[in-house]
Amino acid sequence: MDKFHSINVLGETLTPCGMDPITGFFRDGCCNTSHADGGMHTVCAVVTDAFLEFSRNQGNDLTRAVPLADFPGLSAGDRWCLCAGRWLEAYQAGVAPLVDLAATHEETLAVIDLDILRQYATDSS
Repeated sequence: MDKFHSINVLGETLTPCGMDPITGFFRDGCCNTSHADGGMHTVCAVVTDAFLEFSRNQGNDLTRAVPLADFPGLSAGDRWCLCAGRWLEAYQAGVAPLVDLAATHEETLAVIDLDILRQYATDSS
């Protein structure tokens, strides 16, 4: 996949998700994906305390820094490329964070319906 021509869920050019902390499977600030991305980190979300607690309870503490993986740990308000499956689980549990549709990769639509994503769109989407 040519990550420089990636498409978002709206059928437009994928925009950056976050640079502080720098996000993305490729740590390029975008929710680009490839066959190597087994978790499909394609949903650009603005994480909340409720989501971070949910993720921690699922065994993935996103608040804990992992320096060897160049991961600083997240705080509420950070923009991060989430796994589509985890975002869907959070949605089903009632704790899904907001989503930047312009920065969410089109591959997300294989897991989450666009109508559901639109319900969680940020003001910038």
